[in-house]
Amino acid sequence: MQTRQLGKSGLEVSTLGFGCMGLNFGYGTTLEKSEAIALIRAAAERGVTFFDTAEVYGPYTNEELVGEALAPVRDKVMIATKFGFNIVDGKMFGMNSRPEQIRAVCEASLKRLRTDRIDLFYQHRVDPDVPIEDVAGTVKELIAAGKVKHFGLSEPGAATVRRAHAVQKVSALQNEYSLWTRGVESNGILEVCKELGIGLVPYSPLGKGFLTGAMGKDTKLMENDFRRLLPRFTPEAMEANQALVDLLQAIAARHNATAAQVALGWLLAQAPWIVPIPGTTKLHRLEENLAAADLTLLPADLAEIETASAKIHIEGERYPAHLLATTGR
Repeated sequence: MQTRQLGKSGLEVSTLGFGCMGLNFGYGTTLEKSEAIALIRAAAERGVTFFDTAEVYGPYTNEELVGEALAPVRDKVMIATKFGFNIVDGKMFGMNSRPEQIRAVCEASLKRLRTDRIDLFYQHRVDPDVPIEDVAGTVKELIAAGKVKHFGLSEPGAATVRRAHAVQKVSALQNEYSLWTRGVESNGILEVCKELGIGLVPYSPLGKGFLTGAMGKDTKLMENDFRRLLPRFTPEAMEANQALVDLLQAIAARHNATAAQVALGWLLAQAPWIVPIPGTTKLHRLEENLAAADLTLLPADLAEIETASAKIHIEGERYPAHLLATTGR
């Protein structure tokens, strides 16, 4: 596995990271603890050095899994986690990025992750009640104390990034980015990353599973699968959006690849400071995803994807309105 630099931060990670959320949170399936640990370690054995988690995944249990799984190789990997939500009795109640909360989350995450430092500490969502300068200043103090190495933001607006960066350099932004979610191309995020030397870590780079081709209008989602709440995962929307998967599969056939590999390869081709973090609960899918790092899409392939995808209307918003309101601040 080759590596990439997340912008100009000096944070060097594997070309593809591993998003750990879905191991036990969000998608309706929960791996046994031993299976989840084995999969994380399998990723590390295959060269992945960048692992993503958050206190809200579980809450807390995902960090515990990641900490136990990576303890034997801690000095060889980079761990990203997040703060910013108000968690009470295991449930989220809005945002909380007050300085005292950030410090408390840092201490708790360090314990769960079995480590003495957090390599990349993201604000999970921008808190409208706390000036971003206060957030950045608090993380700056944690960096000075050696408890955090790098500062990141998830789903911020471009102006917020600039304000934060003026206080403490932002190493990475984690935004949703894929062939069916391309807002970062028009909302100033890609421009601010390039201008300020910030890395971009696309989450859901496979469209929460849809772009793999393994889902369709007849897919039955489990009751506790959060995708049941998303407009793009109605049967009607999935049927309409199948055209994008068909495009990926056509390109894949020419490269003896898969739709998922083409989707990841397209992202990697957009900029050298982009590091997607696909997740999975299956070893064969992990290996499939990692093989995308070796896929070279030709200029003609990329041009075809741009031309054809521009003609495809993506049906459905990526989140319900109340969740969309928490992004882009």
